[in-house]
This record gives sequence, structure tokens and C-alpha cells, in this order.
Amino acid sequence: MRSSTRSDCSLRGAARCALTWRGLFIALAVGCITTGTVMVLSPQPASASARPWTWHLPPGVPPPPVPAANPMTPEKFELGRYLFYDKRLSGNGTQACASCHQQQRAFTDGRPRSIGSTGEEHPRNAQSLTNVAWNATFTWANPLLTELEQQILVPLFGEFPVEMGVVGKEQLVLDRLRADARYRQMFAAAFPGERDPITWKNIVYALATFTRGLISFNSPYDRYLAGDERALSPSALRGMRLFFSEALECHHCHTGFNLSASTTFSGAAFIERPFFNTGLYNIDGKGAYPPDNEGVKEVTNDPLDMGRFRPPTLRNVALTAPYMHDGSIATLEEVIRFYERGGRRIARGPYAGDGRLSPLKSGLVSGFRLTDQERRDLLAFLESLTDESFITDPRYSDPFRASPAHDPQRSIVNSAPSLRPNTSGK
Repeated sequence: MRSSTRSDCSLRGAARCALTWRGLFIALAVGCITTGTVMVLSPQPASASARPWTWHLPPGVPPPPVPAANPMTPEKFELGRYLFYDKRLSGNGTQACASCHQQQRAFTDGRPRSIGSTGEEHPRNAQSLTNVAWNATFTWANPLLTELEQQILVPLFGEFPVEMGVVGKEQLVLDRLRADARYRQMFAAAFPGERDPITWKNIVYALATFTRGLISFNSPYDRYLAGDERALSPSALRGMRLFFSEALECHHCHTGFNLSASTTFSGAAFIERPFFNTGLYNIDGKGAYPPDNEGVKEVTNDPLDMGRFRPPTLRNVALTAPYMHDGSIATLEEVIRFYERGGRRIARGPYAGDGRLSPLKSGLVSGFRLTDQERRDLLAFLESLTDESFITDPRYSDPFRASPAHDPQRSIVNSAPSLRPNTSGK
């Protein structure tokens, strides 16, 4: 399904005009992001901060694209960090962005499929936010979502499934933030000159700024590329050669400085937005995937897009289990064996079928043979992509954990019974 958007969408209408069947979102026009009821995204002045933003990137890594309407500033980044970890941003006050994107897991949650604030299961696995600023598209299978400011509407206002559950409680959430003196100061600093800066527009801008600044380029693999020949073990070096070999073809989908073919950067002359069917399912012998997870087909309604998903970055991949778009593969070794076979065979059950035989599978997933030692080597290389500094960096950490006495998250449910999640089943 394709959907047009209008700049005068109501908040509820904006969320719904971003939805397709079973929770897949069509990208919103930037002007469709709203405040409490209706608001057009207006450009942020470039002079919004006296302190310039500096990208600290290694040689060979270009800066990511940043929309002119939402330039990076230190004040906006810090505000976004607080909002990212604040459960008051959800409708019922029980869940934060960080509930599904945990720093120690490279901003994933360790579940096969994420759980929303009302207890509803999401059809897909929470993706890592590692270097998300360089993503050419967002979410697992939506070619129309090309900016973080668009994507952030999905968890906030989505209803199919409910994630943060803000729809119908937009004013309540704003009132919670406006009642906090710290937020009044932080919004004013991040958006100077605005009479009432605590708006949904600015919440989206701040969250986008924080997630855009989550940078990871300090793994052993990066240090090896920078000239430290001892950064990788002999096993990892052998695994690296296998990974970039034509025999395995891993690097065709997981390529470049961010180890994903779905990568862009500031000033890119050409932006590739690939999606691949890897043969994870073949339910009917014609390439069918489970009906709640058909990939890009859910957006385009093109049968040839069945099972096509975005190739995620492999940075910090050892921390982001379980794997694949639906979390249906538990370990990295199992992932390697899946690609060795050239597709997955499910022997019985409702999803039985041989993905290796799917007519829709990418020709890059043709299968290969590894010895036990080669498999261990490839695994060692994938583990060398873990950036320990990224998962411990205080700039990305929970700001409330340092001062639990001032943690606003614990009072929402305890002091307001009406905000407790409904567990009665009614």
C-alpha cells in the first residue's frame, strides 16, 4: 500500500497515515510530524547552539547525513539522551526507548520479538542502533523511511502494534515533561528562542539527534584497520579473509565502513537502499514468508518483494542475539550454518519449507562449505566487531541511573494507579 501525506495531519491521523497492515509504517512527510495536536516541522536555526557539534570519526569514515531542519547540537543530544531513557515518554509511563534498545546489548533487547508498553508483542526483532545515522533506510523493511525523524514516529505513535503507546495521551506526556524543572531548562537550552519548546516536534528532534550521535568505530577490527596488527587474533584474521572472500560473499550485503550495503553518508552522490530475501522461509514452495512478516512486500504489494529485508550492520553483532528480522535464529554459529546451507529448512509446523529452494531468494545466498576450524575463525572475526567502549560510553548511558533518588520513572506507576498496565485481559 502506498500512502500520501499532508502537512495538516492530526496527531492520530499522522500516526495512522504512517501505518500499513500489521504494523509496517509508510514514511511520513517531514511536515507531518506534530505537537500536541497540529504542528509543522519548522527548520531549526543553525545558530541554535554556541557550542558546535564535532563528529569524532576515524579516517575513511565520512560524516552521516543530517537534515538541515535538525542540525546536531550538544544541547539537543543531551536532551535526547534524557528522553531516550525516560519512561514518562510512554503513554502508560512504563516503558522508555531504552527498554527495547539497551546499551549493553548494542541498543537491542535480547528478545526474539520486542514487547510494547501495553504488553503487545512486536512482529519483529529490535534492531541495533549502532551507527544508525548512516542507515540508508530505517526499520527492517520500509524503503520509504529514510530519515530518523520519520522513523521515530513509528514507536511513539504506532498502534499496530502499540510500542510507546502515546496516541490518545499526547497531552498527558507533554504535561509530565513540563512539570519537570530540569526538562524546562533543557528544552529551553536545546531550542532557544521558542516560547514553548516542550512540544512533540522538539521531542522527535531531540531523540533523532541523540540516536544519530550513537557512534561505534573502536572495535578490534577498527584498530586493526588503523594499523594495530596485534588487534586481531590469528583466528579472527583468518575469519576476516573468509568474510571478504568471493567464496562466502558475506561482504556483498555487509560491506563498507559500516558493514552494511544499506549505508549512506553526507554528500553521497548515489544512495543504495537494498533489501534481500535470504531464504529464511519458503512456506508454499513459491517463496512465501509468514503472513505477519512478509518484508518489503507489505509496503509495495509487489509479490517479488516477498521476504526482502534490509541488511543490518554487523558492528557489535555478537551482542545482538537473537538474529534475523524475527529473532528466529538464536546464535551467531547458527546464523553461519544457515548461510552455509544457502537457506533454512523447516521440517514441520505451519512454516515448514526449504528456503534454499525459494525462487525469491537472493542469488548471493548460494551456500558454501566450511570446516569446523573455518567456522570458528569466521565466528572469531564477527566477535572482533564488538566495540566495548560503545557499550560502556557514559555519553550514551542512562542519566537517571547516576541519581536514583531523582529518578522520575519510578513515581509514574506507583503514584498513579490509572497508569499501570492493564494485566486483567479486559
